[in-house]
Amino acid sequence: MSTFSITELAREFDITPRAIRFYEDQGLISPQREGAGGRTRVYGARDRTRLKLTLRGKRLGLTLSEIKDLVDMYESPKDSSAQLNRFLSVLARHREALEQQREDLEITLAEIAAHEEKCRRMLAEGNDRSKTVRKTAAKNKPSIALTSTPTNKMNRTAK
Repeated sequence: MSTFSITELAREFDITPRAIRFYEDQGLISPQREGAGGRTRVYGARDRTRLKLTLRGKRLGLTLSEIKDLVDMYESPKDSSAQLNRFLSVLARHREALEQQREDLEITLAEIAAHEEKCRRMLAEGNDRSKTVRKTAAKNKPSIALTSTPTNKMNRTAK
C-alpha cells in the first residue's frame, strides 16, 4: 500500500502542509501517526483521494461542509444514486448562486461603465470650457505697464 508524507502531498497538489493539517482538523482526512509521540503523519491512498476530492470541491466553490458530506458519501458505495442525487442538489444550488453573482456583476459593470463615460464626458466638457475661458480671458486682459515718477510713486497705465 502506498503512503505519502505531508510534504509529498503538499508538493503534488501545490498546497501548503498547513492547508493539509487544516483539512485534517476539519475531518476530511485522517492520516496514521508514526514515530515518537505520533508526530509523523503518514497518509494513505484513501487520504490522498479524499484530499484530491476536497481540492476539487474547493475549486467548484463548495463549502467544506458540503465537501465533507459528499466525500463521506463517496466512501460508502452501497448506493451511489444517493450520492449522485446529493451532488446534483449541491451543484444546482451552487449554479444558482453563481448565476446570481454573474447577474450582479454584469449590473455593477454596466454601472461602472456608465460612471466612467459620464466622468470622461465631464472632463472633456471641462477641458473645452477651460480652453474657452482661458482664450477669452487672454483676449480681454488689460496690459499693465509700470512707470516711475519723480516721487517714486508707481502709476499703472493701460495700453
